Amino acid sequence: MEKSPQKYSEQEKHLIFNQEFIPLIDSAYNFAFRLTLDEDDAKDLVQDTYLKVFRFIESFQKGTNAKAWLFRILKNNFINDFRKKVKEPNKTDYQEVENFYNSENADTDLNLTTDLRVEIIQGMIGDELVTALNSLAVDFRTVIILSDIEGFTYEEMSKILNIPIGTVRSRLHRARNILKEKLRTYAQQMGYKTDKPEHN
Repeated sequence: MEKSPQKYSEQEKHLIFNQEFIPLIDSAYNFAFRLTLDEDDAKDLVQDTYLKVFRFIESFQKGTNAKAWLFRILKNNFINDFRKKVKEPNKTDYQEVENFYNSENADTDLNLTTDLRVEIIQGMIGDELVTALNSLAVDFRTVIILSDIEGFTYEEMSKILNIPIGTVRSRLHRARNILKEKLRTYAQQMGYKTDKPEHN
């Protein structure tokens, strides 16, 4: 159970805000951008989120994961206020996502290439990778972002998304499979062979 809000002086509030949350603003923007797929919406979402962070900062327990707490507020803010305003993708940081999927850790971190050969992923251009990720339903896109890009644990994701850990696991498994199939289709269109052995 979460503890009751603490009482901080104004000076303590500003100190916690500046030390714990200001350094995370770039990460918050990246998360907001991947949710909204729009630069202006992402900036608005981050600004509104940081206003809420400061307003409710007494609910933050010092010594806990500030990034997870911040992302939970941002995600809730997105659901409550911004989801209905999400626009079609028109601006994307292709290089950032391409670098992640082409990284040496992509196989172990994402488990995307366990039955889709590494060379298929590495041979694809960023546009197709990002299009596949962005085409996922926002709930599936979010778990991929939180787990495979931001590196949150299942427990942290459960708190951020306010869903049981079992739901996190099943949603992430389904999201990875959907993304894998989208990438497989792209790979086939590019002429790669994507046959894979049967597995359980």
